[in-house]
Amino acid sequence: MRIVAVEEAFSVPGAIRQEEAIRQHMAVPDAIKQEWFRRLDDLTELRLADMDANGVDVQVLSYSTPGVEVIEDPAEAVAAARRINDHLAKAITAHPTRFAGFATLPVQDPKAAVVELRRAVTELGFKGVLHNDHVRGHYLDEPQFRPVWAELERLGVTLYLHPAVVPADNWHVFDGYPVLVGPSWGWTATTGAHALRLIYGGVFDEFPRASVMLGHMGELLPFQMARLDSRYDQVPAEHRVQHLPSYYLRNNVYVTTSGVMSHAALLGAVHAVGVDRVLFSIDYPFESSAEAVGFLRSAPYAPADLASIAHGNAERVLRL
Repeated sequence: MRIVAVEEAFSVPGAIRQEEAIRQHMAVPDAIKQEWFRRLDDLTELRLADMDANGVDVQVLSYSTPGVEVIEDPAEAVAAARRINDHLAKAITAHPTRFAGFATLPVQDPKAAVVELRRAVTELGFKGVLHNDHVRGHYLDEPQFRPVWAELERLGVTLYLHPAVVPADNWHVFDGYPVLVGPSWGWTATTGAHALRLIYGGVFDEFPRASVMLGHMGELLPFQMARLDSRYDQVPAEHRVQHLPSYYLRNNVYVTTSGVMSHAALLGAVHAVGVDRVLFSIDYPFESSAEAVGFLRSAPYAPADLASIAHGNAERVLRL
């Protein structure tokens, strides 16, 4: 069975000057961090060997958090994004049957982001965008980002909404429990809330053909759909959008499996949003390719549905 993995990280040493300091503050044992960084910086030897060993045909590559979103100066962000995208394009050109790419955008400057998005898709052949949650506390439902959504819709490419390693703010409930801040809970809560801002903020009413991908089994939103709908009738009329929240989750959102190797969760997500909106991903190198592929191959689905999750949906949505 062909396997396409759609949330697979890489980095470019020195591309983002703030990156090293942020990495050093990650609450992860040093040995694990060093192995991650070794694999992030590698785009050929270690990565291709891992793919071959585990039967992964294609990785859709995206720049690892912290991305350009942490950069304060817009001009610096533009330069970093171009460098990262050019680096990725060279890797894809060298291995066109094994790699595809999501662009990095300097949304600190929305006009420049539109220009870079157009270049990345039409000249470099990228399949969409990956964005790391907030831009120094700003979220993509805000009015200044509407031109980016317009260009995403015009080009027909998706935006993968990914967690940010640096939080926009500190939640008191997390005090004394750093395990809650990151991937175990905090990232899911904040990224899922960002996706809901896009829905409730009318982004998909204004751009109905725009879409986002959400990793980690949809940041749990598929399992909250009934609750979101049941409470929506209490929203004041002036703040309502055109449809119930579940409509957007079934029509403007794609779900990926990254980091959630649970058949129960997969069954729930497929039941909630439909098998044609769920895509396989590993979250390499932060998750084990062997475990993720084993989870996929053993999933309790008919061959045609399993093939859709494994590769068919990615090929259709990303035009691979």
